[in-house]
Amino acid sequence: MGASHVITVVGESLLDLVAQADGRCFTAFPGGSPANVAVGLARLGTPVRFATQLADDLPGRLVARHLHDSGVAVDLLPATAKGTSLALVALDAHGAASYDFRISWEITRAPDLEPGCRHLHTGSIAAALPPGGDVLDDMLATQRRRGKVTISLDPNIRPALVGPREPARERVARQVRRSDVVKVSSEDLSWLYPGEHFTEVAARWLASGPALVVVTLGGDGGYGLSRTAEVTRPAARVPVVDTVGAGDAFTAGLLDGLRRADLLGGDRRDRLASVDADALANVLDFAIRVASLTCARPGADPPTRAELAQS
Repeated sequence: MGASHVITVVGESLLDLVAQADGRCFTAFPGGSPANVAVGLARLGTPVRFATQLADDLPGRLVARHLHDSGVAVDLLPATAKGTSLALVALDAHGAASYDFRISWEITRAPDLEPGCRHLHTGSIAAALPPGGDVLDDMLATQRRRGKVTISLDPNIRPALVGPREPARERVARQVRRSDVVKVSSEDLSWLYPGEHFTEVAARWLASGPALVVVTLGGDGGYGLSRTAEVTRPAARVPVVDTVGAGDAFTAGLLDGLRRADLLGGDRRDRLASVDADALANVLDFAIRVASLTCARPGADPPTRAELAQS
């Protein structure tokens, strides 16, 4: 790998098998939250390296081709398990997705960051599922201590996989403290902290260490909180085909926007924390546009920068 990959994404990749209306036929879409983020970043023009567990089997080859075709540099991590992970996906009448996972996340070491890397992103199943989640947890602690890169986290809670709520809540809070940017959905927060308003949790998380906390609000848009700004932006109105990968597309748009605003990297941490309301609104609006175009077509298929320019 060269030293030109500005963002390193670490996490699971898998094949989504999405059920058609009859429930008997399935369409295969490469996926996995971190993989989707990496693809979204590459399509937006951000040099990105993706470190993952992927097998040389039929699902793995489909995923690998998808990553390569999107311009993602892939780093295959050593793992004790064989076989590519799968997710069975069912869509309701509104395009909202529910999942049944067949997941393996058994990496034995974290990736080394390239000299040119300025930012590390992770989250989702990779941050929660042992034994790989323990490796990732240690990586977050190490990179936070070194301070050379900024770190972003998307907890992307999967209740069927994360176990009881209290241990999951403690893990997420620990990982939030080690991050600079936290992107989380209002649905995730409702599961983690039932009855609490998302703004209360965002303020508490911000006080624990991050420079920026962003909450996606589905059809109500997005919310961002830094130490100097609080911004809510409306959703873009598009015909929704499905919501698969929409949150990951938002994350890609968020990170790409922060990179283009020169707010990523250990030496930019203070600037990130003091981002003003106008700059934060611009980044949120861009992330919402990226997510909205993903919702307008099936599967986790984020737009390219050229497609955004034409929309």
